[in-house]
Amino acid sequence: MKKYKVGLSFIGISSLLLLMSPLANAADPATAKKDITMSGMDHSKMDMSDMDHSNMDMSGIDMSDMDHSSMDMSGMNHSKMDMSGMDMSDMDHSKMDMSDMDMSDMDHSKMDMSGMDMSDMDHSKMDMSGMDHGSMDMSGMQGGEAPADARSSDYSNGVPYGQYGKPMMMGDMPLWGVSVDDLGYQFDDDQINYEVDAWYGVDERRLSLRSEGSIQTQDEKDIDSLSSLAYWKPLSIFWNGEAGVAYDTKNDKPALMAGIVGTMPYFIETDARAYLYSDGQVRLDLGAEYEWRLSQRWVVIPELELTAFSKEDSDNHITKGFNELDAEVRLTYETLSRQLAPYVGVSYETALGSARGQRRQENESVDSSSLTAGVKFWF
Repeated sequence: MKKYKVGLSFIGISSLLLLMSPLANAADPATAKKDITMSGMDHSKMDMSDMDHSNMDMSGIDMSDMDHSSMDMSGMNHSKMDMSGMDMSDMDHSKMDMSDMDMSDMDHSKMDMSGMDMSDMDHSKMDMSGMDHGSMDMSGMQGGEAPADARSSDYSNGVPYGQYGKPMMMGDMPLWGVSVDDLGYQFDDDQINYEVDAWYGVDERRLSLRSEGSIQTQDEKDIDSLSSLAYWKPLSIFWNGEAGVAYDTKNDKPALMAGIVGTMPYFIETDARAYLYSDGQVRLDLGAEYEWRLSQRWVVIPELELTAFSKEDSDNHITKGFNELDAEVRLTYETLSRQLAPYVGVSYETALGSARGQRRQENESVDSSSLTAGVKFWF
């Protein structure tokens, strides 16, 4: 058997190479950065105010377990730091004081934070009151004019409205209505009484046409009516105003009209209208009406009307002050979706003040009452 002897020089060289290998790895910056672990380090007393981090590459550093609560970074320059690969999901920033940090000269346009996960970060206690954002460039953020392919201004996107045209809000749609509040016959006076109101417009403004009066069925069959054309507008929640022109067939004179119509407490429908005639006469009509429902269909309606004049007019049998008081009680039954309501009732009329003496001198009745029957409807 052959035996070989190894010299001492060979053993020494081999041992020296083995010892130098770890030292070589420690000297390599690329290897050193990969092996650095800061999870257990305490940075609370480190002063990095004068450090320049502009060329530091921290993309592979794991700081998830680091405690930054007492770190002072007021003088650090972070403008060129690449933090795209940093994981800060477990970091607690609640005690970080950045009130003295000046970020006015920082250029955030080139910072790549797309890979940063901040979903678990708690920013509720961060104090940024001293930060200066005056020089921040946000020109690349969303804003400005809409692109050419955005939705059209009427939200139709080019789709036509069809045969009915462009839709509109109900409040902007003009409507119309006709209300016949009274169309009945007075048996004792042999006359037909009527009161008609028609309107056209919207909730904020309307054009109203109103007429009321009586038609004699015997002798000369005279028609006494007071008709008006007025502009109607709400004044408050329960009151509406009217202003327009009128014509009185009994006086055969035109007049200017102004009035207020609404609902008083306890749902008493009230109207007050004043008429200024061409000869200077002023007429005031006051009215009140209440609907007392006995059931869903049967309704009792008491009504009062009072008329006054500003001066005497003997040719038209008018005295100064209050002239007439009309009262009526009707029992109605509403049918056809409450749009048609036949009624029966009793009416009473009396002269007031100086008008009583004038009627006696002319051999006219001072008081009169009559049974009435008729219908009221609207559409």
